[in-house]
Amino acid sequence: MRSDRLLTAYTWAFLVFMFGPLLLMVISSFNDASPPSVTDWNGFTGKWYAFFWMPEDALRADPVLRALDRDRFVSCFGNSIKVASMVVPLALLLGLAGAVLLTRWRSKANGVLWWVLLSPMLAPGVVLGLSALVFWGRLGINAGLFTIVMAQVTFIAGYPMLILMARLQRQPIELEEAALDLGASPWRVFRRLTLPYLAPALISAGVIAFMASMENYNTTMFAKGGSCTLATEIGAMGRNPNGHPPVINAVGTIIIAITVAAALAHTFLLRREGKEE
Repeated sequence: MRSDRLLTAYTWAFLVFMFGPLLLMVISSFNDASPPSVTDWNGFTGKWYAFFWMPEDALRADPVLRALDRDRFVSCFGNSIKVASMVVPLALLLGLAGAVLLTRWRSKANGVLWWVLLSPMLAPGVVLGLSALVFWGRLGINAGLFTIVMAQVTFIAGYPMLILMARLQRQPIELEEAALDLGASPWRVFRRLTLPYLAPALISAGVIAFMASMENYNTTMFAKGGSCTLATEIGAMGRNPNGHPPVINAVGTIIIAITVAAALAHTFLLRREGKEE
């Protein structure tokens, strides 16, 4: 009984440690105080959220918001979307190729190839960002969104590869062998059997790759040159010596709300599919 109480106490302490800061961030995003505070409550407000669409005259009238560059913030967010829209398909293609190679190609070199393909995931983001900057700089390509994409793809492709490998290892290989024996070409087998089987894993891998691209800071910071993304702009705003603006808390709260909504929708769809079966 004593061990059960200790485990329960540890679980609650872990949950508080993990989610306590998020709860404080959400609460402070509605506090009319800058820097954000929970203890110093100046009144309920939604202006930190309205920052993105409020009229220009109202923006200039606020002593905190007028110091922020809304156009730059929106532009950096747009850059993050552009980068993610290129990183996701590239990461899926490379991850799919690596997964098929490691699960279908039987060779003594598989162990070495496994570590080679996974090594970018284990490398520090600073190293990946600087190496992309130096490599493409040698080819005459200046740092910018392109180098960000190339730097992110090097390690983000590992996530889809692991997800797709787990799915492929559960697929009976006898189905593919039977289709080949019946005269189907390898491409037709892949298109008609393997790809439909991988569809749920591809969707999950795409979502994870998108999230990894949007939130990446270390690698992006060293590969961006004069460009910016949502993560690097938030990082720059967070380094304000007078405290970061509560707009960052509002952005974090929106991201949490979207994540929770997506998780609930995914759970609902899974339960619905289970009932239909």
